[in-house]
Amino acid sequence: MTSQLMEYFNRQPRIGTISSAGKDGKVDVAVMGSPHMTDEKTVVLGSGANRTLANLRENPYAVYMIMEPGQGIMDWKGVRVYMTLKDLATSGPAFDGYMAQLAMVVGEDAASMIKAVATFEVTEVRPIVDMGQGWERSI
Repeated sequence: MTSQLMEYFNRQPRIGTISSAGKDGKVDVAVMGSPHMTDEKTVVLGSGANRTLANLRENPYAVYMIMEPGQGIMDWKGVRVYMTLKDLATSGPAFDGYMAQLAMVVGEDAASMIKAVATFEVTEVRPIVDMGQGWERSI
């Protein structure tokens, strides 16, 4: 992974989707704007009490996808970031620190909707349109 991915991933404003599946294999996708990379292999995101959180409790694998439209499909930019859950905090120092930072950015009312902080390891990065090119060409 490169710092180029980290810079692209953390660029604001941006929004993406996270895909997850429960132990039954049923897939869910959710729009999420809060994930950020803390280093070149770590993604942190806050989650409400929703399907994504329920799925992560059963299955540690997820994909975060960022897309930016272009003139034609081959001009679209973006990445698919494959991740494995390493920690899911619902209390404690990591959770409290995340919540304090989030409240400063979005306000306490919005931050209060977060029920867990998920920390992932990045395991693979692919372009949104994979025609055998490297991901660097897609951002």
